[in-house]
Amino acid sequence: MLELIMLFYLVYLIIKLYAAFMEIGYVMKARGQKAIILSPSNYLKAAAYKIASQKLLILTTFFDFVLFFGWITFGLSYLDTTIMIENEVVRSVAFIMSFIAINYLLSLPFDLYHTFGLDKKFGFSTIDVKTFVLDQIKSALMFILFGGAFFAAMSTIVMAYEYWWFFGFLFAFVVILFINMIYPIVIVPLFNKLTPLEDESLRSSIETLLEKAGLKSSGVFSLDASKRDNRLNAYFGGLGRSKRVVLFDTLIAKLEKHELLAVLGHELGHFKHKDILKNIASSALMLFIMFALFGNLPEELFDSLHMNKSAGSIMVLFLLLSPLVSFVLMPLFGLLSRYNEYKADEYGSECESKEALSSALVKLADENKSFPLSHPLTITLYFTHPPLTERLKKLGMQFNEGEALAY
Repeated sequence: MLELIMLFYLVYLIIKLYAAFMEIGYVMKARGQKAIILSPSNYLKAAAYKIASQKLLILTTFFDFVLFFGWITFGLSYLDTTIMIENEVVRSVAFIMSFIAINYLLSLPFDLYHTFGLDKKFGFSTIDVKTFVLDQIKSALMFILFGGAFFAAMSTIVMAYEYWWFFGFLFAFVVILFINMIYPIVIVPLFNKLTPLEDESLRSSIETLLEKAGLKSSGVFSLDASKRDNRLNAYFGGLGRSKRVVLFDTLIAKLEKHELLAVLGHELGHFKHKDILKNIASSALMLFIMFALFGNLPEELFDSLHMNKSAGSIMVLFLLLSPLVSFVLMPLFGLLSRYNEYKADEYGSECESKEALSSALVKLADENKSFPLSHPLTITLYFTHPPLTERLKKLGMQFNEGEALAY
């Protein structure tokens, strides 16, 4: 069993590396051709960022493999023997939290480079060291408190039921829904300042859009995203009565009113087409598959890892191996997601116009330095949104050298 997992991981590693190298080659070739959608200067900047990001992905992929190999050869068994706690629930929580903490600390240099190196170099990251450290402390405290409680409950379920994986799935899914419900009203304010949108004209137009779509929200808010990053974004957060419209201050500053309404119209398209419910169902299906798989791991696997089969060891293997399962399932979910994005674009263009949505998409790509072209394998493996070129073509746009868009 362990040999099969290693073989699977090697295949996973080879595919990821192959896709990254193909993406680099594809973008390097494309950047030497005529600029499309973006201006020539931003086209080259976006290409440079994409190449640099893929190189970092290659490095982190190799690191992840070394870390994975270390865990399955000696790390898990060593960690298992060093935690000497009699209470099984407490021991399981300590084992899981230690595993996560070690992974976090070992991966921290890559996160630091990405935030303070790569993203600073290309003008994205605006975060300072103090804010970064405070974010890490807040996240750690939340994880210790709520993560500890979650893993304690999961450990109890594992020990109490023969078919624990089914009840564990139900519990985990309910927790995920609860987190999504409280996210905009409890978690976001711990890290960012949310203020009611001051522009009365814009707020009134947004509320008209919401009313037309039949979406009731608890308000329209501006989020001070610029203190950490210059990228543009907006989202509908929360479930039920906690739903909020959240606009990044960077988005408000860069987009015209009609463009912003077209972007929100796109997001409302997901609501109208019940994509949110579809995504919840898709997430539930993926989670169910993972629990069913990891809930029936054979005893011999734990023996080969020199660990006892316990609540803690089962959940650690869940965390260690779940990226492999996600990697297999994501192309299918990505395909469905890309289809939904096209339909949402249609609704967004109806809310304002095709020109407004196209202009907004180009500005988003320009400000976020999103290279408009990608290798087909990268799209298949990772993309939840269609390539920008395809989205704009669906909206009736044509591309000329050095021009953002043309009819």
